Amino acid sequence: MALILNFILLTFLQVFLVAAQQTNGSIPVGASLNATDNNVAAWVSPSGDFAFGFKKVEGKDDFMLSIWFDKIRDKTIVWYPQDIHVVSRGSKVELTGGRGLILSDPQGRELWSSQSIANVSYGFMNDTGNFVIVDRNSSNIWESFNHPADTMLPTQVLRRGGVINSKLSETNFSKGRFQLQFLEDGNVVCKSRNIDFDFTYNTYFESSTSNRSNPLNAGSQLIFDPTGYLYILRGDGQISNLSLRNTALSPQDYYYKTTLDSDGMLTVYSHLKNPTEYTSWEDIWFVPKKFLCFLNGTQYDSRACGFNNVCNLDTDRPNCECPQGFSLLDPNDPNGDCKPDLTLSCEASESNEDIDFMAVANVNWPGSDYMQIRSVSEQECKDGCKEDCFCAVVMYNDNICWKMRLPLFNGRRGLMQMTKALVKYRKGENPPNNSPNIPQKFPRERKGHNTLIIIISTLLGCAMVVNVTLIGVICFAFFVSYRKKVKNHYPSSKFVNTNMTHFTYQELVKATEVFNEELGRGSFGIVYKGVIGKNIVAVKKLDRVIDDGEKEFEAEVNAIARTHHKNLVQLLGYCDEGEQRLLVYEYVSNGTLAHFLFGDDRPSWKQRIDIALGIAKGLSYLHEECITQVIHCDIKPQNILLDDHYNAKISDFGLAKLLKINESHTNTGIRGTKGYVAPEWFRNTPVTVKVDVYSFGVLLLEIISCRKTVKVIDQSGVEYGSILTDWAWECYQGRVLNAFVENDLEAIDDYKKLTTYVMVGLWCVQENPSLRPTMRQVIQMLEGVIKVSEPSCPFPFFVS
Repeated sequence: MALILNFILLTFLQVFLVAAQQTNGSIPVGASLNATDNNVAAWVSPSGDFAFGFKKVEGKDDFMLSIWFDKIRDKTIVWYPQDIHVVSRGSKVELTGGRGLILSDPQGRELWSSQSIANVSYGFMNDTGNFVIVDRNSSNIWESFNHPADTMLPTQVLRRGGVINSKLSETNFSKGRFQLQFLEDGNVVCKSRNIDFDFTYNTYFESSTSNRSNPLNAGSQLIFDPTGYLYILRGDGQISNLSLRNTALSPQDYYYKTTLDSDGMLTVYSHLKNPTEYTSWEDIWFVPKKFLCFLNGTQYDSRACGFNNVCNLDTDRPNCECPQGFSLLDPNDPNGDCKPDLTLSCEASESNEDIDFMAVANVNWPGSDYMQIRSVSEQECKDGCKEDCFCAVVMYNDNICWKMRLPLFNGRRGLMQMTKALVKYRKGENPPNNSPNIPQKFPRERKGHNTLIIIISTLLGCAMVVNVTLIGVICFAFFVSYRKKVKNHYPSSKFVNTNMTHFTYQELVKATEVFNEELGRGSFGIVYKGVIGKNIVAVKKLDRVIDDGEKEFEAEVNAIARTHHKNLVQLLGYCDEGEQRLLVYEYVSNGTLAHFLFGDDRPSWKQRIDIALGIAKGLSYLHEECITQVIHCDIKPQNILLDDHYNAKISDFGLAKLLKINESHTNTGIRGTKGYVAPEWFRNTPVTVKVDVYSFGVLLLEIISCRKTVKVIDQSGVEYGSILTDWAWECYQGRVLNAFVENDLEAIDDYKKLTTYVMVGLWCVQENPSLRPTMRQVIQMLEGVIKVSEPSCPFPFFVS
């Protein structure tokens, strides 16, 4: 009995002490919170303005570990872990002495941690909304301010390299479609983001605070001060304001926050602290104002709205609406994707007789067309789309017809007044007058007027039936000649199925100043520097228009047009005028990996391993994540470019071999560059993506050692001596990797990773393709997700 009383007393005392400490915001080691309805406890700041704990997700039996405004009626959330934002009932967060905050599920499995490595003394929820963990030396070893979610609070600072992600929607706290980045050059930018593959597209807003000529004058901190003023502090102490100072709203009377909203707008909000009635947050400043819905330089897609959605240009903030024939995929995300009400099918049994079109005025999806047909009537445009099972929408204007396939992107309302969108629908499923997603403003009519309208509509309907019948007879008479006519109206290029910008030859002559500045040469062409608008570009001109050159051009345009990844060079446009074949790429400033790797100065070990991982991710995307699988076939240092921050970008898809989704290999002539070519090219055996894995293995060993794969010892180009793969195997076998990296101290200090990278390289260059890993497995091995086993000898069946 005494033991039970002691236990109750100790438990009560512990609860009392924790509650007492929470009044001043201090949280002792060992304190914890549980995600339950009955447990309303939270770690509250001294003023009571902010609280840390679990909040129940509205409409679900899930919870969020978060920080929120505790005195506001809607309990606005301002912070949550980016990697795990929703947990199940019974989850627990605890402040531990060795690792800080640990979030675990009901089974005790760790979901997230603050990863503090010093000895924790206590935690503190302060009145600025910043939860800090303090060590025994009274130093802050972790702060929620240093790991922002979608919001900054007054006094919060974001430094170079910092990132803020928007939410997916107002109710979905997953990482959304937009990202704010504080770049290392001092520029603060907002970019649209690919949710599935976590890479960003082009910039739609920037602070213009970089300064290459004087780095000390570049931006160093993004600061949100206590008065709700957002500005950038430059290295020389100068200030570049983003928002305007608001002296009318006192911080004693108002709360402030800056949020990267789910619609992509960076917004400063204010909220009255002690309102007499219910109030909400009011925006007092936001950017970029209308720009998100407009064309972005040479890039059509700003990603303001989801696939098939349409952005209204008449409002300052992105206002997205599903057009007729489409409905929201997620009703809680109005700016998200819209699903078609018509399911397209290419089955031979499908009939086109029940297909019709509804006209949607003043809407366009620039850049979404895959075919353009000139000199056709509207009816011919519709008929052509009916016959094409991939066609979902056609745009028609001035005898020009643009075919569009799903998904549509970059939707705009108010962009082109004269263009008409014609959306496919199946009769009986979605009549043309059914448009629940686009609000229409009609005057209220009297009951008598409504009756009259019904009578007139009936008469007009009957007349229309007669007219349609007559038109059908006339169309049938010209149907055969129409089909032949359509073929004659295709553009001359066979590459019109891309969404790339088509340039005239003279435009590119002007852009490159008559091909004045050469950037590099390849086996099929020369690359020149050019300027289009305000953008620097790289223009690749094929210098031999022969069969091989034609094939390369076709492969590059069709391959790259379907790809988009941060580790791939982006194709911006093309020219196929007469015998001229040119490709327009983004300009990548730091040249090729070959120049970087084999120059006079050895690059740092960290730079090299980051570059290797970036190349692996780019190849994995080509092999496994593209709609059409791509085999590059010529991976080598000369085809890897480095951007401003030395991020690797794979270029030159001229030798790419495309595979249909249901294919796994191809038989083709030898492609690639000596030293990087996989053995199966010489054996008349099926070629798969494993040829790229082999080339990557050679390249990885070059990156590790800063040596070329084959030694060249004289000016005549005579090659002899050790092949790099042989040398790597010998050094690995003899456990002398320091010799392989020529006593590179940085690499030797990181000996475990050095060994891992060499082992991965040896697995990639296995002579037997089935022994080589996939690029996805390569990434997992390089990142340490899976263990690398001992590699076997790469060339047991060596054939000269």
